[in-house]
Amino acid sequence: MPKNDKVYRKLQAHLDKHPVGYPKTISGSDIKVLKHIFTLKEARIATFLDYRFQPLEMIYEKHAPSGYSKDDIEKTLDQIASKGGIGYRNRNGQRFYCNMPLVVGMYEGFLENLTQDFIADFGKYTNSPSFGISFLSTAVPQMRTIPVAESITPQHQISTFDQVSALITDSPGPFAVVECICRKKKAMEGEKCAVTDRKETCMAANEIAAAALEHGMGREISKQDAVDLLAENTRQGMVLQPSNTQEIEFVCSCCGCCCGMLSIQKQLPRPLDFWASNYFAVMDMEKCTKCGLCAKKCQVEAISLKKKNRKIERIRLNAKKCIGCGNCVAACKFDAVSLVKKDKEAVPPKTFEDLNEILMKNKKGTWDKVKMVSKMVLGLPQ
Repeated sequence: MPKNDKVYRKLQAHLDKHPVGYPKTISGSDIKVLKHIFTLKEARIATFLDYRFQPLEMIYEKHAPSGYSKDDIEKTLDQIASKGGIGYRNRNGQRFYCNMPLVVGMYEGFLENLTQDFIADFGKYTNSPSFGISFLSTAVPQMRTIPVAESITPQHQISTFDQVSALITDSPGPFAVVECICRKKKAMEGEKCAVTDRKETCMAANEIAAAALEHGMGREISKQDAVDLLAENTRQGMVLQPSNTQEIEFVCSCCGCCCGMLSIQKQLPRPLDFWASNYFAVMDMEKCTKCGLCAKKCQVEAISLKKKNRKIERIRLNAKKCIGCGNCVAACKFDAVSLVKKDKEAVPPKTFEDLNEILMKNKKGTWDKVKMVSKMVLGLPQ
């Protein structure tokens, strides 16, 4: 192994001990991705961090024997944070830093630095079995699906954490709109989104928005702008996927043709075993006119059509594939589709820190991952 690669290997092993993990690959694509994000010096200093946010003073005191000055560590950490390689928060003038998973985390933060080479190496790594197992084997998902407003009625007794308007209203802000990295990546690969030609569709809020804006990522918008942004996204049929926390950190507005998360969902035989959602759609076939609008709006291929001579003969909704986004309900003009709330409501952790502690506490070992893979491949219930 080249001498410099040992530094990146140390960082890989360090990140792999954290809640989501960053596993090694035979191909070495894991190291190649890290080299895109971190310089050699940055890789060394990134190993000083924990998955928990820690103040600069604590990081310096813990690693002072390394030979770096406090100013040097701060400058380097800020450089990494500016390109999304680590998490950053400014709390009452005190700077906090932490390691982040590749997804959701470093990849999304690397938005302004995408290159064809990075995309190729990222794709090779995230398509590896080791990454997929580590990513899907968390105790709870990092993201969740919430229903679009048009699909919800008072009878649903929807909790505030599943209501996007409440998430925004209860948020102190600030808010930032950012370009969707998935659509940007697809565009760089020569593929056009089938749902929208708009670029700025994803939103950050609160501390994560403040950090993004401080490092020149995204554009600040008002609370009303945030409401209007998500309304337009849902009008175009996008799936709302916020952070799996009660306090909003971000809301991704996703399409089935570009979104990496939804692409994974479509490949799994039982995706709901790895998905956080409190609703699912049902069809009333007596009201259904077989217009096919619901299938057109479904971003996860949960609704299939059987045609004969270009005429729809049958519509089928696969409950095992439905993630409860509500887009089919909003699309139906005949009230033939509705959302049903699951018997057991999944209550997300309150904060990002709470989510990480749950992931770390319940991190699966090798044997549990083997069992998870067998269930995933065979389509057996978790």
